[in-house]
Amino acid sequence: MTANSPCVLLVEDDPVSRAFLVAAIRSLPASVDAADSVSAAIALVAANRYDLWLIDANLPDGSGANLLSRLRNRDALTPALAHTATGEDEVKRELLDAGFRQVLVKPLPASAVQHALRQALGLAPTATSESTPDWDDDAAARALNGNREHIAALRKLFIAELPAVVERVHNAFRNEDFQGLHDELHRLRASCGFVGATKLLQAVQQLGADQRSDAFLQEFANASRGLLETPSAAHG
Repeated sequence: MTANSPCVLLVEDDPVSRAFLVAAIRSLPASVDAADSVSAAIALVAANRYDLWLIDANLPDGSGANLLSRLRNRDALTPALAHTATGEDEVKRELLDAGFRQVLVKPLPASAVQHALRQALGLAPTATSESTPDWDDDAAARALNGNREHIAALRKLFIAELPAVVERVHNAFRNEDFQGLHDELHRLRASCGFVGATKLLQAVQQLGADQRSDAFLQEFANASRGLLETPSAAHG
């Protein structure tokens, strides 16, 4: 860790989620202090300066929104992200209205957490998605009990339907139809899993975690284009 690495306050009461998020943050790289309650978070902020706050929406002794309000009395500028296991649009809107810059919906991949943190911190994005394959034959085989003929047939159907799905996702994003966007991404997430569309699945998960992110929408578009420009790969 260098002296210039950002320092993040993580507030999460679940031990498993906390361990996952701590590991994701440290790999940014960044240093991280973890609190498991509102009171512990307030004590840490009173004693330390942080570049970003990552706060759970629901805590044993209060809500993330209430905690953010109390922290804002000390610091009006530190960027704050919320994370929650509740994906309902109403919950997301309430958290955004409370002052959170972005809402991350768990579970989500470490890459999505890191992308959101880099964006909030103003850091350059990484190129980790470049190493992710368009297709994962082993994942598709596991989903379809190793039946290669079914994999080829489903991938052909998936590619045929993908342009219309991409258009619906873009339209929902432009129109701020968050329920429609949620539904499209939910269906697409399942389809990607069946056919082993690894890179697109990662992009779908990221966009689902932040439906307002232009950067995530662009990653989704790039991943979709990659599949459509290599149709031969869809046939197994």
